[in-house]
Amino acid sequence: MKMTKRISSAIIVLCSLCLLGLPQAMAANAAFDVNKMADMSDFDPNHPVIPTGDTIKIALVASFSGPAAVVGQIYWISVQWAAHDINKRGGILVDGKRKLVQVIKADHQSRVDVCKKVCERMVLQEKVHVLWGTDGSHLMKVINQVANKYKVIALCAASLSDDLYDAQNFSRYSFMTSFSTEQIGRAFAYYYGQMRKKEKKFYILCQDYLFGHQMAEGFKKGLKEYYPDAKIVGEDYHRLFLTDFAPYLTKIKASGAEVIYTGDWIPDAANLLKQARQMGIKLPFANTFMDEPNFLHAVGVKGTNGLVHVSQYGVEGGAFKTPEQIKYYKAWNDLWKAGKWGAPYNSRLYEHGTGNIGAYRAQTYWLLSVIERAGSTKAKKIIKVFEGDTYQYVIGKVMEMRACDHKAVQDLHIELYVPPAEQRQSFNIPPYYWYKGYSVTGPSFKIPRDKVLPKADPKLCK
Repeated sequence: MKMTKRISSAIIVLCSLCLLGLPQAMAANAAFDVNKMADMSDFDPNHPVIPTGDTIKIALVASFSGPAAVVGQIYWISVQWAAHDINKRGGILVDGKRKLVQVIKADHQSRVDVCKKVCERMVLQEKVHVLWGTDGSHLMKVINQVANKYKVIALCAASLSDDLYDAQNFSRYSFMTSFSTEQIGRAFAYYYGQMRKKEKKFYILCQDYLFGHQMAEGFKKGLKEYYPDAKIVGEDYHRLFLTDFAPYLTKIKASGAEVIYTGDWIPDAANLLKQARQMGIKLPFANTFMDEPNFLHAVGVKGTNGLVHVSQYGVEGGAFKTPEQIKYYKAWNDLWKAGKWGAPYNSRLYEHGTGNIGAYRAQTYWLLSVIERAGSTKAKKIIKVFEGDTYQYVIGKVMEMRACDHKAVQDLHIELYVPPAEQRQSFNIPPYYWYKGYSVTGPSFKIPRDKVLPKADPKLCK
């Protein structure tokens, strides 16, 4: 009898430990299987094989022209990669028929008025099933409004503002698979306050629109929570596509700041870092989008050493832990090295297919997995599967779609940029460095999902 009680107690303890470990070792509803991936040797983003007719239609709504055209190019190769893979496998069975995936460019030119017009044209004339977006939270807001009006799915894979999914702006047709502003801010605060415990003086410099202000608010909230001894020594906001950062950098130089916190994306991120280094400012930038290899090469190894980057597609330790992960990486990298892609895709930006490009590919695979499991392109059926869904990326990361407000719950990683000789901490296969021309990911620190849960509006999430 005593032995039975002891065994029962042991089982209870073990089960309790299992339950405690669930968030870290969550079994996903679906996962990306590298061994099912098609032969991608014929993939060319400049000459994609785009099916027509009765297809699963995704409108890629982005800036394909103007100062942020490079962002559209990044999205294009990422989404087109996933579509090409699925199409070579034979497509997806939906509504009783196997269909291929068609990706359609929708250029919003970084303008709100154009964004609305092009989204409505995509829905009403092209009959798309999904609006995939975008660079600029003010533009994603328009995409969500159009999706809600016409009852089509919107995927927020690249806009980060939390307000897009508050009670006022929430649409049951839109899903945020990207990380968000408050998650990013709190991740940095957790790293500096609970892990690094060194620098205390921060200067905030962000873009002057919804996203930039929310990036700042997320960081300030995180500091109060995780690093109350820290001090904001300055806070500024600049207009989009600014070319002269000298007035702001002069203030930063005189502020006594130890770290510059910014959410700037390219081209602003490039101009900001270049001009800071030209002015002799060697402070680290805690950043989200200072990761574009072409401009980082221009800054060089010394100028990029010590940058601190938050990643939604990071891993702690070596980046390649399984043969499948190596296979997935090489499927992309071998094409780039072979010179099969012309400009702009022959530049260093597209060499590895990791980072944000890796995240955009993974989010698109998640979307297509949801459509496959829904067995339909009908929005209501997709919503039913997507809400509460869990999906495992090829890197091992498990994503969860929070049902109450359609935001992704996930771990994040803080990456420290180090010289080539130290990059083998991350790039753990030959040649043991990501890039020789600048400092990039070496040590990486996991920020657990429970420390950076996305902001929840109590009117939606009780």
